[in-house]
Amino acid sequence: MADSSKLTVSASPHFHCGETTAALMGDVLLALLPAVVMSGVLFGWHSILLIAVSVTACLVFEYVTRLLLKRPNSLADLSAAVTGVLLALNLPSNVPWWLPIIGAFVAIVVVKQFFGGIGQNFVNPALVGRITLMVSFPQYMTANQWAVPTTDAVTSATPLASIANGDLPSITEMFSKTADVDPLSMFLGLRPGSMGETCIAALLLGGLYLCVRKVISPVIPLVFMGTTVGITWIFGQNPYYNLMAGGLVLGAVFMATDYTTCPINLKGKIVYAIGCGVITAVIRLWGGMPEGVSIAIVLMNILVPHIEKLTTPKPFGYVKERKEGNV
Repeated sequence: MADSSKLTVSASPHFHCGETTAALMGDVLLALLPAVVMSGVLFGWHSILLIAVSVTACLVFEYVTRLLLKRPNSLADLSAAVTGVLLALNLPSNVPWWLPIIGAFVAIVVVKQFFGGIGQNFVNPALVGRITLMVSFPQYMTANQWAVPTTDAVTSATPLASIANGDLPSITEMFSKTADVDPLSMFLGLRPGSMGETCIAALLLGGLYLCVRKVISPVIPLVFMGTTVGITWIFGQNPYYNLMAGGLVLGAVFMATDYTTCPINLKGKIVYAIGCGVITAVIRLWGGMPEGVSIAIVLMNILVPHIEKLTTPKPFGYVKERKEGNV
């Protein structure tokens, strides 16, 4: 019989809430399912093929890299699958099949596994993969190459490009349906854009599911979107277009809330989300590209350790240490 008087010393956590990484990632995949389905409905079978290629590439790169680095197999946690789906949803539906493979290599091997794997990357892997593709292959990733829904052969500029060029209808024009893209069409995804960002209804449905399941907090998405829309509205741009036209909802709900790369405490989340919104608005207003969500999130990911250091609550009874020489 074991001696019950002996204490077992181990690292935290000492109590398990029952949640696992695989369960959380499974919820994220379920939340992304409406956007995946709508990408197929809006852009055709090629978008589903690209998502499958992206997910497969991420799984293969994760398995091979872990094998070469002599680390345990981590495919079962589903994080690589989530990265693959998010990477694909950030791409135009008419890019060549090999493009998401390159993005997957950057996301999984360079950003994730080189830093130790899940929980150790300091920036969002899918976003870095997308930014790398945008910088390296602009001929496929520029605004003029976005496919128009239901017509794979046609390309067009996104509504955000219209904002950048000043060709912006008023709210009255949009709600009277005299504009090229009316509010309902934008909400349902009937506009040019990446295959996962256009259908706002699907993204909000997924975000609501994650909030109900308590996988994410609504603080970051709401503050991020509110800051971006508020600043661009102050400077005379259409708030509805800025909310619905780009990748703001996709980024705010599914990528800015990544556990590894966002703050834990409430104050930190608010500061982080405001920073994301400010950078996004500045890029949209004065930057050389119409969209800035990906860059804004990655830049704020880098600042997260400093944000947490400044916003972490002090323990009850904490006494600040006095510097030497002070009385």
